[in-house]
Amino acid sequence: MIDSTIGLLRELVAIDSVNPSLVPGARGEAEIARRIAAELSTIGLGVELTEVAPARPNVVGVLEGRAPGRSLMLCGHIDTVGVIGMARPFDPVELDGRLYGRGAQDMKGGVAAMIGAARMIVESGGLAAGRLVIAAVIDEEHASLGADALVTQFRADAGVVTEPTDLDIAVAHKGFQWVRLETRGRAAHGSRPREGRDAIVRMGRVLHGLEALDRRLQAGVPHPLLGTASLHASLISGGRELSSYPDHCHLEVERRTLPGEPDDVALREAEEILGGLRGGDREFEGSAALTFGRKPYEIEAGHPLPELLTRASASVGHSPRAVGMSFWTDAAILGAAGIPSVLFGPGGAGLHSTEEYVRLRDVEICRDALVELTRAFTRE
Repeated sequence: MIDSTIGLLRELVAIDSVNPSLVPGARGEAEIARRIAAELSTIGLGVELTEVAPARPNVVGVLEGRAPGRSLMLCGHIDTVGVIGMARPFDPVELDGRLYGRGAQDMKGGVAAMIGAARMIVESGGLAAGRLVIAAVIDEEHASLGADALVTQFRADAGVVTEPTDLDIAVAHKGFQWVRLETRGRAAHGSRPREGRDAIVRMGRVLHGLEALDRRLQAGVPHPLLGTASLHASLISGGRELSSYPDHCHLEVERRTLPGEPDDVALREAEEILGGLRGGDREFEGSAALTFGRKPYEIEAGHPLPELLTRASASVGHSPRAVGMSFWTDAAILGAAGIPSVLFGPGGAGLHSTEEYVRLRDVEICRDALVELTRAFTRE
């Protein structure tokens, strides 16, 4: 007989929930949200669907305890990245203890685990005290509209985001900032160099400065769990045709940030590079703008949640490490809203790649540890 949590995971992977903000025309989260809402309702939780964007709802289920106590939120995103290059992205295939398919690890395995934990708690007599909130949110792979909306409606004393951590407990993760740079030139016929000014060549000078900055960042003092900050050039465009001097060039850069760095550090660094280039060439024209960013996150030192989750994991035969994650997650949004959170989820491989899988035993261990954590946290 198939374990109910694994059965649900297979169903979730089989549902196309590619984020339409990433892939225009994609299906989005409506179908998977309805399936999760039905599951939570069947288990016995009070369920709310909230449309955050057209046809893109968050799903929240609430289980009330029999006595007052603390509240715990288990949160996971239900959107995925695209599927180009995958032969059968929504055909869940089980092989050697792994389940393959788009979203299996990122992060339907974690979502299935947290829903399975709620089922086990209900089937074993319910929650003695406190409150359990199960939140399945949209759009984490793009702009986290779902988590932003969630924290305006629901509160909890602590949270666990079930992103893939190989069953370690992530107490910190990096942030990011996106900067758009432009260099300006002068359009002219390609045969008339005295009339033209090459914006793309000028952007090359900017790239040289960014490369030197990245080397300095990666040679800096590392965060004990997150390593160093870094940056990379993500997208570049410019020019009009081969026979003309380009009058513009645009570059988009991503800067990965560490706790304690300013919210506009990437813009400051870009403007410093541009200022230096202007000082060496009066004809140099360039500008920079911060287009989007998300803060890094680190749970307050001494918060009891990591230790409680460590003990809960040990009670089901697993010994997690305290780690940091290089990628950004919705935990930063929960934390900023006053919900101290950690990351804890099953392992696997293939995040955003053409072959993605989650380890099924990890899903079961994650679920079981969340059951024990919920019982311990809500009654203290």
